[in-house]
Amino acid sequence: MAVPKRRVSKTRAAKRRTHYRLKKTATIQKCPSCGAYKKPHTICPSCGEY
Repeated sequence: MAVPKRRVSKTRAAKRRTHYRLKKTATIQKCPSCGAYKKPHTICPSCGEY
């Protein structure tokens, strides 16, 4: 079984993980009935209106 000869440095490991991050959420808009912020095309969590 292959075993790494040297330890991978912190910098090298971080370079490999540059794309391991949270994605930006979708745009947020105000609910027309109550004014609470919600994602578009979803039911409002506060009033339940679509």
